[in-house]
Order: sequence, then structure tokens, then C-alpha cells
Amino acid sequence: MVGDKGMPETMPNATLVSVVEDDRYFRESMRRLIRSLGYNVEAFSSAANFLASALLTETTCLVADINMPAMSGIELYRHLIEAGYAIPTILVTAYPDDAGRARALNDGVICYLRKPVAEQQLIRCLRAALAGEPDHEHS
Repeated sequence: MVGDKGMPETMPNATLVSVVEDDRYFRESMRRLIRSLGYNVEAFSSAANFLASALLTETTCLVADINMPAMSGIELYRHLIEAGYAIPTILVTAYPDDAGRARALNDGVICYLRKPVAEQQLIRCLRAALAGEPDHEHS
């Protein structure tokens, strides 16, 4: 279906990928890439903005930066789990470390990716997240 402005109408149960990233350049780059892959996507500049959004309950996959002010990506993931929102989550970071990666994956994060994110890695992780299966092999 096409809406009034020639854009596809969003279906109520459509896939929504939410990106939470404090770096504007990376946030917009990630938003464009995910949209180009055919997903509905919304971008947020902080965990607080995402948590306050009406789109929280519609989000079917979360892509979050680990290193953000106030609340990190892993803190956001844990907060969501504690609040009853088991949103499949992909964490991204410019500062990866093996211990943090192991903890995040053990906590249930779908993928742990290094910036800059390779498009093929992101595709595999999005597919795994939306299928509800961890993709630790490509994280």
C-alpha cells in the first residue's frame, strides 16, 4: 500500500529497528544503511530518548552503541530486560574488548560488533536478531 505522500504505509506489525547512538554521523549512517536493507528504522541520540519514546514497545531489534554518556548500550540492554522488554539487541563499539564481549553475549546480546561495522556482518546480525537466534560466530 502507498500512503498520501507516495511512501509505503507502515504496517502495525512491521519490523522496526531502533538505533541508539550518541555520535550523530554514525547514527545517521547506520539509519541510512539499515533503511537501505529494507527495514523500518528510527534513530535516537541517547538511551533516555529511546526509553521515553512511544516506539520502545514497537521495536523488534535494537542496535546500540556501547560507549554513550549517562547510560551505555549494555546498561540499556540490561535495563530493558529488567523492565520486561526482551528486544533482540546488537551492540556496536569502537573500543571492543574480549571480556566485555563475552559478558554481553552471555547476557543474551545477539551480536557484538566493532566499528566501523561491515555491512555483511550487520546483515547477518539483523537476520539473526529478527529470527531470535544469537549469531556469536560473526560477532
